[in-house]
Amino acid sequence: MDFYSIIPKIAVYAIPVILAITVHEAAHGYVARLFGDNTAYMLGRVTINPIPHIDLFGTVILPLILLLLPGGFLFGWAKPVPINFSALRNPKRDMLFVAAAGPAANLLMLIGWAVLAKVSIMMGDSSYALPLRLMSSAGIFINAILMVFNLLPLPPLDGGRVALSLLPRAYGNALSRIEPYGLIVIALLLFTGVLSMILGPLVNGLVNAVVTVFSL
Repeated sequence: MDFYSIIPKIAVYAIPVILAITVHEAAHGYVARLFGDNTAYMLGRVTINPIPHIDLFGTVILPLILLLLPGGFLFGWAKPVPINFSALRNPKRDMLFVAAAGPAANLLMLIGWAVLAKVSIMMGDSSYALPLRLMSSAGIFINAILMVFNLLPLPPLDGGRVALSLLPRAYGNALSRIEPYGLIVIALLLFTGVLSMILGPLVNGLVNAVVTVFSL
């Protein structure tokens, strides 16, 4: 593929991808602070400024590679926000809210992009309508992916943390032993195509629901 031919695609996806990833991480730090852990706040990670959150591979290189691939399943990640779970007022209970904050932020951004998509339709033939529509569609898509992906019940993903909070301690301890191998499992699922097979129907279902609700 000619690099110059994909510059418009990069322009459309850049802002939605960076926002989706960085706001997701900032939300973890913000909620952690509400429940007693100031670690992320003290390190300057409770911010929507993308620079403190950017992971060179997960935020830039991997999304760009996937964007260039035909039919690539686009997603990425930022530097994980440091959370000291022992500093939370009730670590086992509060872990649920801290972990769920990231996917919840993606859901709110998804809805926000859907509103902008609706606005773009109402703009009619305006020269700004098509760019806004394309960027809004990208925002809906990437936030749906990140939300569903992070809710997989596999440590160290947010869904794994939620499961650890909800499960009885004995089962939670068993699940936590997977965490050192979690990224390896995710990488294998990604590069074998299994991850897209798992996430595809869920993401498509969520996107279709948003399209129906907002009449897009």
